[in-house]
Amino acid sequence: MDIILSNSSDKPIYEQITSQVKAQILSGTLAAGAKLPSIRALASDLGVSVITTKRAYADLEQLGFICTVQGKGCFVAEGNQELLRESQLCHIEELLTQAAEQAEALGVTRDKLHEMLDLVAPETMQ
Repeated sequence: MDIILSNSSDKPIYEQITSQVKAQILSGTLAAGAKLPSIRALASDLGVSVITTKRAYADLEQLGFICTVQGKGCFVAEGNQELLRESQLCHIEELLTQAAEQAEALGVTRDKLHEMLDLVAPETMQ
């Protein structure tokens, strides 16, 4: 599990961990049923406090991305990847709606908005 933390980010460390693990699950990099590092091992690997990784794992569990099996550890949740992905797509649609509304209020054309999206979207997107 690759996680890159940034001290210059405006996001707290636990949110950086949460968002990167979610992204790896949604992309399939972390498969359903995969065992995650223990809270202590992840904290040690990342050089952060156990409390930080515990918060990230708790948030991921609450969101349904991971599950904890007492005495065995944390695992990527089974069977609900499509629901999780759909939830994330709805969130993206909400953000795009907000951007379109703001663009319209500023008189930005649809073509200009598409151009702006093309500029900010990563090159890796097809």
